[in-house]
Amino acid sequence: MQPAAYDLESRHPGWPARLGPIRVAAGDVAVRPIRLRDAGDWSRTRLRDQEHLEPWEPTGPGPWRDRNSYWSWPAQWTALRSLARRGQCLPYTITLDGEFAGQITVGNVIRASLRSAWVGYWVSSSVVKGGVATAAVALVVDHAFSSAGLHRIEATVRPENTPSIKVLTKAGFRQEGLFKRYLDVAGDWRDHYCYAMTVEESGPGLVARLVAAGRAEYL
Repeated sequence: MQPAAYDLESRHPGWPARLGPIRVAAGDVAVRPIRLRDAGDWSRTRLRDQEHLEPWEPTGPGPWRDRNSYWSWPAQWTALRSLARRGQCLPYTITLDGEFAGQITVGNVIRASLRSAWVGYWVSSSVVKGGVATAAVALVVDHAFSSAGLHRIEATVRPENTPSIKVLTKAGFRQEGLFKRYLDVAGDWRDHYCYAMTVEESGPGLVARLVAAGRAEYL
């Protein structure tokens, strides 16, 4: 039998998993692994929400419509699932009252002595208020710090993206600094704030903090 340290390095702790639900103002929020059959909901939401999403996402090849068509999802799903199976990411779908509401991913998982990753997320324009994104971040980060065995999670966000900054601060992230011309977004190199949290800073857990603050309820 191999020691625990070997097990942690040779597989992906915490994947796959279903997280939640917890209740927020908008409804019941849960997180589950991405599915191939998410294609229709994923594409419809992203095509409809181009103006809502494109200003904050990395510049990609080709038109938005092509990159977010129904037929582009299977390749993305396959790539994300492959990374998850290799222990390099945790890709999830966000649901609100059981319906597709967005995505959240813990990516670039590095283990060994760092045990770090980033978290990225987006939600439908129809659910930007009501605590959906904050609840999803809380569920996933708690999971990353517990079952997934990570020590540090960071998130980068453009200074102009006030709603996303509010999500991170409500979840308990602290700002570490500013990355100048960090990422090519919407056709230009954009500054990004770096927000982060370590497991020691998470206290009783991010979901527990939301519940204690009256922003969420256990179900």
